[in-house]
Amino acid sequence: MHNKTLKTLAAFVLGASLSLPALADVALLNVSYDVARDVYKDYNPMFQKYWKAKTGESVELKQSHAGSTKQVRAVADGLEADVVTMNQATDTDFLAERGLIAADYLKKFPTGASPYTSTMVFIVRKGNPKGIKDWSDITRPGTQLIIPHPKNTGNGRYTYLAAWGYALRQPGGNEQTAREFVGKFLKAAPLFAAGGRDATTTFMQRRIGDVLVTFESEAELIAKEFGRGEFEVVYPSLSILTEFPVAIVDKVVDKKGTRKQAQAYLEYLWSKEGQENAAQNYLRPRDAEVMKKYAGQFPAIKTFTVDEVFGGWAKASPAHFKDGGSFDQIYSVK
Repeated sequence: MHNKTLKTLAAFVLGASLSLPALADVALLNVSYDVARDVYKDYNPMFQKYWKAKTGESVELKQSHAGSTKQVRAVADGLEADVVTMNQATDTDFLAERGLIAADYLKKFPTGASPYTSTMVFIVRKGNPKGIKDWSDITRPGTQLIIPHPKNTGNGRYTYLAAWGYALRQPGGNEQTAREFVGKFLKAAPLFAAGGRDATTTFMQRRIGDVLVTFESEAELIAKEFGRGEFEVVYPSLSILTEFPVAIVDKVVDKKGTRKQAQAYLEYLWSKEGQENAAQNYLRPRDAEVMKKYAGQFPAIKTFTVDEVFGGWAKASPAHFKDGGSFDQIYSVK
């Protein structure tokens, strides 16, 4: 090789190396549910700044988002998540049962390891042409419903249980009337989306359906992306309180030596800054002061919990979403 060629190659390698960003001291992967992209896109730089100031250590933060059940199955199959930030305990329970996270993970962080909450609301077309005000309106003939698949997504499961709980709490409501109501409810869905964001795209971009049921927080993200003039948000008379459990993936952090950073990453969700970020992403913060500050963007709504109506996820999940559960029984005769 000629000297000139060698010099050119050396200059190229030197230039390339100078242009590369400094390597982080440690890297963490957060595996999360579908519509949490923006929450953690905003949160990650805040944590990086905090951790750098506190320890002098730089952290590279990677995100992975898809339907929640798909995500935990990927972790169980070997995706090396340092932390999981999910939207219901049934998915994190799946990892606990496999020994990947602590059996008592809900006790490892404050407020049942859920740093914020939300609820399920309706997104309707501008002017609400179908006059949808409550769950029962969705079962009217000619109304099309868009939701993610109830067996594969947290968003879909919460919607299913919200409709079931609504029916149970109507005058004369019981398990049979709830089953019949949810059967009618599901018949309004021409398809099931793969995840919460896919459901939003189906409703807003493909313009399929009259009503999208989704997390309250997703409504603001829709406004940012599509504009407020394209839809309206309807709060039903009763809905379900949605919680978002987080956990450290013990096997991964012990293998990588990242437990300290993973612990701090999740703990910071309860800091004033983390709670502000939740509120700014239209998730209901746990911190009373922050909630009071942002109260104007969170209308009052009556909610029930999975524990109150269904005896917890440990009972609700097999009864409704495991193979042969109520969803399969109802949907097979749709």
